[in-house]
Amino acid sequence: MNEQYAPLSLDGMAAYRECHNASRTRAADYSFTNLWGWAEYYGLQWRFTEHLCWLRQTKPAVRYWAPMGRWDKVDWAATDEFTRGREFLRVPEELRRMWEAQLPMKLETDETRGQWDYLYSSEELAALSGNKFHKKKNLLNQFLKKYPEHSYTPLTIDCVEAVLGMQEEWLRWNECPDSQALIAENTAVFRVLSHWDQLPGLLGGFIAHNGKVIAYTVGEELTKDTLVVHFEKGTTEYKGIYQAINAFFARDAGKQYRYVNREQDLDDEGLRKAKESYYPVDRVRKNTVRVA
Repeated sequence: MNEQYAPLSLDGMAAYRECHNASRTRAADYSFTNLWGWAEYYGLQWRFTEHLCWLRQTKPAVRYWAPMGRWDKVDWAATDEFTRGREFLRVPEELRRMWEAQLPMKLETDETRGQWDYLYSSEELAALSGNKFHKKKNLLNQFLKKYPEHSYTPLTIDCVEAVLGMQEEWLRWNECPDSQALIAENTAVFRVLSHWDQLPGLLGGFIAHNGKVIAYTVGEELTKDTLVVHFEKGTTEYKGIYQAINAFFARDAGKQYRYVNREQDLDDEGLRKAKESYYPVDRVRKNTVRVA
């Protein structure tokens, strides 16, 4: 098998985005923005074949991800990637079913619950109406009442420097001896925001108070009906700040989408509880698939 994998590059972005759009997946992992942000951390590489872009990580070891492209046009049994013992991570449910139906070899599947993305109604996130959102709406109202002079502004390239300044402060506030995950995420944030003018379709917003950025969010269109939130940070001394940035972004950028994908919980119980508290309407299921 001739595996001509190469590191991700901005030069290949357009070709990859065509493959990603053709897949129509709502899995947040596979947007080019997400891949670009985490490319150094995972050592991400790709190779292009007819109809597909194959992806793999090289850190901390070589592991394969699901390919993106025209899944319906591929003769999966004729491809040469399915060698015995090979494992594919983050495989969307619809692709897993396709493989099981078409591949002659046995596949072993594990549901990777921590990698499932949470899908929310954008209308519900924007309005926070009803009894189930009472606590969220109360925190939002406390923020609005205490900081009436706040401002919410859609994120543009002119605002990136101020937002990155807040991100650096946020990392210092939250840093601890075991903060490698936060440092890795910080690198991803900087990779994305520092290439704002080169990554098409980015959306975001920030809240300022007395001229200082106190919260921001960054996302993009994932599919025609789904907006994804990649990064969201707030200054927690402002009570209700996360409820505010979440609702403001849903009202602004989310109004033209049916769903908001707020990504995975990574099996973190605290994060899972926080994501469940916004009452997801569905989840984007992903699996680990192993060729037996």
